Formats: sequence, C-alpha cells, structure tokens
Amino acid sequence: MEEIETRDSNGNLLANGDTVLVIKDLKVKGSSVTLKKGTKVKNIRLTDNEEEIEGNVEGVRGLVLKTEFVKKA
Repeated sequence: MEEIETRDSNGNLLANGDTVLVIKDLKVKGSSVTLKKGTKVKNIRLTDNEEEIEGNVEGVRGLVLKTEFVKKA
C-alpha cells in the first residue's frame, strides 16, 4: 500500500496530533460559524484523502478542512 503524504499549503508534512493555523477566512458548511484567518486547529487527524484533515475548533466538531487552507503552526 502506498504511503499517503499530507502536506499543508507551504508543503510542510503534517502528522496526526499536529496543530495548524487557518490561512484564510472560511465559512463552515451547514453552520453559521466562520473560521477566521489565524484560527488554531489543535490535534488534527489525517484522513484517507491527502488533501483533507479533520479537527475540532470551538463550536464545531469533526470539521474537515482542505490542506490548501492551513499551515503548520
């Protein structure tokens, strides 16, 4: 099986448990919450898709983020 490498918007390798920062204001689908630029997402989980990560932020559980909108903290 091929190893999946998940990288942030700057090309840094991400791992389970990392903390990332949102680099752009993002609206959360199905919610009235907007993630502001600079929001920390702690203790991320990698998914089967190298372009997506999962994490929790205040008010939103099980959030799936595209890696193009985050950078490693």
